[in-house]
Amino acid sequence: MRSLNIVLALTIVAFLPSVQPHNADLLSQSLQSGPITHPAPNSCTYTPHLGGPPCTVNQFLAQHRNPSSLILGLSHSRTTLPTPKVSTVSTKRPSELLDMMEPLREVRDGYLISLNLGTPPQVIQVYMDTGSDLTWVPCGNLTFDCMDCDQYYRSNKLMDTFSPSYSASSIRDSCASSFCIEIHSSDNSYDPCTMAGCSLTTLLKATCSRPCPSFAYTYGAGGLVIGTLTRDTLRVHGSSPNVTRELQMFSFGCVGSTYREPIGIAGFGRGALSLPSQLGFVRKGFSHCFLAFKFANNPNISSPLVIGDLAISSKDHSQFTPMLKSPMYPNYYYIGVEAITVGNTSATAVPLSLREFDSHGNGGMLIDSGTTYTHLPEPFYSQLLLVLQSVITYPRATDVETKTGFDLCYKVPCPGNITSADDLPSITFHFLNNVSLVLPKGNHFYAMVAPSNSTVVKCLSFQGMDDGDYGPAGVLGSFQQQNVEVVYDLEKERIGFQSMDCASAAASQGLHKN
Repeated sequence: MRSLNIVLALTIVAFLPSVQPHNADLLSQSLQSGPITHPAPNSCTYTPHLGGPPCTVNQFLAQHRNPSSLILGLSHSRTTLPTPKVSTVSTKRPSELLDMMEPLREVRDGYLISLNLGTPPQVIQVYMDTGSDLTWVPCGNLTFDCMDCDQYYRSNKLMDTFSPSYSASSIRDSCASSFCIEIHSSDNSYDPCTMAGCSLTTLLKATCSRPCPSFAYTYGAGGLVIGTLTRDTLRVHGSSPNVTRELQMFSFGCVGSTYREPIGIAGFGRGALSLPSQLGFVRKGFSHCFLAFKFANNPNISSPLVIGDLAISSKDHSQFTPMLKSPMYPNYYYIGVEAITVGNTSATAVPLSLREFDSHGNGGMLIDSGTTYTHLPEPFYSQLLLVLQSVITYPRATDVETKTGFDLCYKVPCPGNITSADDLPSITFHFLNNVSLVLPKGNHFYAMVAPSNSTVVKCLSFQGMDDGDYGPAGVLGSFQQQNVEVVYDLEKERIGFQSMDCASAAASQGLHKN
């Protein structure tokens, strides 16, 4: 059995216009972190010979209950987004389509990409996540079950589901498929087929046609999904108008039961199951420019997610830092941090674990669109808090800190209750190869409540994490990537950063609606 432990592949925190007691608990919970464990061969499965349905989350938890373990999770809060229409006109053959461009829509706790799956296509919105490989969608219009999911999703009809029975091209993946072996994270390629009841003859010839056993896939914040590996046609948009590409036999998880995961995920890691890998772009790259949080839930604006040559060409304006290769976790994107500067103070040196791996492949800074806030290791994180406190003169809002779980909140003057410029210090990340990224305004201190009495409370949107002996030493979250073009140049093994107004960039590419 092969297991993969990575902290915070999907930490989701919801922002609300005012702080409520329930959300205070939620934000406090978000300070917890846990390992990701990819599914193992002894995961809950369907009955091999009878071909029955996969077990539910309730059954899985009952069969795998461990009195010494604790599943952590977060409630979610989202709003309805329109689904774009699918273009059916293609002016290029699939082999000529070198790039793709899909709109990313911002919601309160992440960025959504629309998947056009099946024949005829069904449009399902899922999170874009660079911290995982598996792409999965909720399946079953009436049967999809999400345990401990916020009623908010159900009342706003956000839980888009895929119905395989309505697709003429949908099939269950075979146990002999390489993707089946990948999803079960098995060191022995015969394990999934053995579970499916394949004979020794078909095992040796790799001809067993039995369906791939159902899988269980967990995330660092405690989320759990159970489903079956499915193949169907995926349609993506090219970089030119009215150009689409069809990828037949796209492999994804058709999930019937989840624990605290009401919306699907598009994995953008480097593993075989990831969306870029299956599209054939894993040796090229992709780029995104996340909109500022003020555009969350705005149906009239989106930003481009570009995959292919176009994403990595003509990027001379970007600063590139090398990707770090973890021998233990090669499917994820790591960079090295040398120092962090607060305002005009001297740079604060970071621990070695943030810029190199130990002998087991642990360490480095994971860049992850599925983690909301940047996480830094202790005791370095506490040292950074002391530096910030020494240069900020605004009065502390300790009551908000207690309610939200954030570590530093300040009462910032706001004349006329209109948010304006403040004197909060800048924060600069210094990466390897002499690359410096000054976080745009609003990416480090953010207004957590509406202005009142000519004052607004702004909190530091960083969090601490234990400098443990597994996984990354730190995580660069999506909130700190707002208004920054991030380029994943997989061919040259580097990641580029360039601060820019992502909303203006999106408008120039026609991604605004009037």
